Amino acid sequence: MQLLVTILPWAQVVLAIILTGLVLIQQGEGSLGAAFGGDSSVSGFRTKRGAEKVIFNITIVVSVLFVVSAIVALLVK
Repeated sequence: MQLLVTILPWAQVVLAIILTGLVLIQQGEGSLGAAFGGDSSVSGFRTKRGAEKVIFNITIVVSVLFVVSAIVALLVK
């Protein structure tokens, strides 16, 4: 149990850095104007393919791992 208390904060830091990097490298299609209907030429719906889909799925997995580690950190202390 002591090992988990020692390793868990470091794991959360690593997961947070990885998650931040993954979110930042994703291609941003929308802007604030598009959120309020300013960019009506693009419907906003498109299919993710290739590397974009892989990065998207990895982001989901890392975010779930981060949330699980945060819940475990609450329960361990």
